[in-house]
Amino acid sequence: MRNRDIVVIGGSAGASAPLKDVLSRLPASLQAAVFVVLHIPARGIGILSTVASAASKLPVRQAESGMAIENGHIYLAAPDHHLLVFKDRMILGRGPRENMSRPAIDPLFRSAALHYGPRVIGVVLSGFLSDGAAGLNAIKRCGGITLVQDPADAISDEMPRRALEATVVDLCVSGAKLGDVLSELVQEIPDAPKPIPPEIRLEVEIAAGERIGSDTLLPLADPAPLTCPSCGGVLSQVKFGGPLRFRCQVGHGYTADALAGEQEGRVDEALRIALRIIEERAELVSRMRDSACDSGRASLAEIYQERSEEYRAHGDLLRQTVLRSLDRRLKK
Repeated sequence: MRNRDIVVIGGSAGASAPLKDVLSRLPASLQAAVFVVLHIPARGIGILSTVASAASKLPVRQAESGMAIENGHIYLAAPDHHLLVFKDRMILGRGPRENMSRPAIDPLFRSAALHYGPRVIGVVLSGFLSDGAAGLNAIKRCGGITLVQDPADAISDEMPRRALEATVVDLCVSGAKLGDVLSELVQEIPDAPKPIPPEIRLEVEIAAGERIGSDTLLPLADPAPLTCPSCGGVLSQVKFGGPLRFRCQVGHGYTADALAGEQEGRVDEALRIALRIIEERAELVSRMRDSACDSGRASLAEIYQERSEEYRAHGDLLRQTVLRSLDRRLKK
């Protein structure tokens, strides 16, 4: 059997520095192809040239649909497309976003696990939330090798920590050591292939843009009383692998922490809208009280005064809740 010749790397906030370190240490004779997904707007900061300068010994290309996979090359995900690896070629998928991202890390990792099994080495770098954790779990279940940047070494430790929680990883090392470790691991002969769980194939098809519905989703997930933040559809809880995840019938995917973050933002917005409406209501009732006083209707003015005070008390309570929520988010 071949060596471990498919390396997939994912990162987000704080991942640029360790990625440069990793790529700079890979030898020119590397007998593997490297695929990278970063949650960074590629067109915005020139990530292609940045990575190319770091990986001076190896050619770097932005992935294109149908492009052949060659050892000794580094391929970067294209903006607004999931990067998927199939047998000897790449596909750019326009499937739904996962954890609000496209490209997302999990689809790349799953597609590599599906088509290359134990030949895959998966690496999760620094980043927010938990994209990459489910994909790393899929690589492990299909016999691949799993690496995680040491959370203590990461600028943003959430992604490494979530990956460690979701999977018993093979190695957890600092970003400075990852390149040397990868150079050794790609030379190893992988174990025999394992059976591929059918749900991994289904999720790869979703990322590629295949249509799904409730019947298609049912073997993968159980309906939950939750709403998709992207489309408003019903979410279902994924049954297999870690971490806790949800998908809707359109295919949007969320880990629990990403979903909670989206919900928190919507709750804050709802509270601000409610506060504005209550304050406007209190102001309107105050003006109605003044009008009743001016027209000599003392009993009616008293009723409006009580209502105004009640609305303002509700407004004060909501304002304190909004401020506490803002303070909590600023501390994260």
